[in-house]
Amino acid sequence: MIRRTWITRLFTAAVAIVVSAGTTNAGLLPVSVTVQPEAGNFRWTYSVVLPTDMKLQAGNYFTIYDFAGYQAGSAAVTSTSPDASFAQYWTLSTSNLGPTPDRLNPQDDPNIANLTFTYNGPTIPAGQLTLGNFSATSLYGETAQSFFTATNPQAISGNVDSNITSTLVPQGDGGPVVGTPEPTTLVLAGLGLPLIGLGRVLRRKTIAAA
Repeated sequence: MIRRTWITRLFTAAVAIVVSAGTTNAGLLPVSVTVQPEAGNFRWTYSVVLPTDMKLQAGNYFTIYDFAGYQAGSAAVTSTSPDASFAQYWTLSTSNLGPTPDRLNPQDDPNIANLTFTYNGPTIPAGQLTLGNFSATSLYGETAQSFFTATNPQAISGNVDSNITSTLVPQGDGGPVVGTPEPTTLVLAGLGLPLIGLGRVLRRKTIAAA
């Protein structure tokens, strides 16, 4: 059951499992998650930062896994850095598996859509800055734990970092939308109603005969 009206924030400790060549720096990280009701759905907004000593280049991306109830065409990118014009350089794609940076292994349900935001703009030479607020709407407002992966290079060496950390995502209830009967329910109703009617007719004939 979906809660009515609420906003929740998760401030992560910026701890990631980093897979790279000789580095302990982390790549892109979701530092907060906000959920707000919107036109019968829920808008999920992820504030993503580019850490110090990291840079961002065209083709770099991050993936949010198992975003249940995703509403197609609802994605938005706002409050971008270095300025608002950088929103145009981000694109969203969806897939049920991955994409995932090499050597990372997040849990990934093949039946639920993943959201991948890809950057295609000029190089941002170094952090620390907030890249923007990345959002999409879902049917669901309940939270579940999932994964966030990203890949981008170090500012000085150019070595690529691939990192994984936890984040919050919508939790689907696995059932139909409220008010919409399941196909099985409709079939049973279609079979059952004539039988109920026949039973009433036979009952009346029995009473009349008695």
